[in-house]
Amino acid sequence: MADTGIVAHRNTERSNRTKSSCKFKWVPTSDTALKTAEERILRHVNFDYETRFVPLCGNRGRLWTAIFNPTNSTKTPFVFVHGFGSGLGLWALNVASLSQQRPFYAFDLLGFGRSSRPKIPKKEEVIEEMFVESIEAWRKEMKLDKMILVGHSFGGYLVSNYAMKYPDRIQHLILVDPWGFPETPSLIRKLGSLVIGRNGSLLQLLRAAGPYGPGLMKRSRRDIREKYIDLFDDNTVPNYIFHCNARKPSGERAFVRLMLSLGKSVQPMIQRIHKVKKEVPITFIYGENTSRMINPGMGEMTKEIRQGCYVDVHIIKNASHQVYADQPEEFNNLMLQVCEDMA
Repeated sequence: MADTGIVAHRNTERSNRTKSSCKFKWVPTSDTALKTAEERILRHVNFDYETRFVPLCGNRGRLWTAIFNPTNSTKTPFVFVHGFGSGLGLWALNVASLSQQRPFYAFDLLGFGRSSRPKIPKKEEVIEEMFVESIEAWRKEMKLDKMILVGHSFGGYLVSNYAMKYPDRIQHLILVDPWGFPETPSLIRKLGSLVIGRNGSLLQLLRAAGPYGPGLMKRSRRDIREKYIDLFDDNTVPNYIFHCNARKPSGERAFVRLMLSLGKSVQPMIQRIHKVKKEVPITFIYGENTSRMINPGMGEMTKEIRQGCYVDVHIIKNASHQVYADQPEEFNNLMLQVCEDMA
């Protein structure tokens, strides 16, 4: 399928490569390297699909988007939103199964992956608004009336924010191991800020390592390679994650500014989830072995807060934070089950 956005992007990459070919780059990454890494992941998809940059109105950048719809379904689509330090390529284990039932849309969040990397505001409320409005601008551009909105980790936090402002655009909200729900005791909040601060993330080390960064990623995230071993028996996925995070930090800075030093949210979502319109059904999906920072008990607490509303909680056994990759078959089947009766 012809895609003018992609063609223009390739032309830009070729031009940039020519201009910088004589320069030494400490961090071995580029737009071209990330594009190639993503293409290697998506190469296993054995049906036609579309990828393109989706411009956001008001000159707010563009979101790199993939659309998988092999059956030409007209059902309400899945819209998948990835977590921190990730990109749309990591849904590789879910696309084939889920897109057989309804359209599957995925995009790189603003500031992540191949999407635009804007300057990040300092105030938490403004950062959240930036992400929410980028998702809404994307929805309008894609001409989607309703969505089954699926967010993992940081993506779960952001789509929860979106649901508070645009509930009528959501047919079902699915939060997969969502970050940012638990509260932090006030004393720990103060101590954490004093001792550690909120000035950076571990991904800084990846860039500081320069040419040793790819090797550092492979060694530190061997678990990621194992999760995708049925598709790739090499370092395809760690290499993709490296290039997603070795470029200009933008979304990373946004996450850091929304986070306390101890990994909790500055504005915990559990204090605000009641603001989501009661008609919006919410399903939580957790990995049995997820981190304490996530706390699966937040799903049950949301049930108590939203009494009289639809809230369901599922725990997938033998799965960690990347539940969709740890147990993809069970995750995919659960997703289809949750959405079975939806148009």
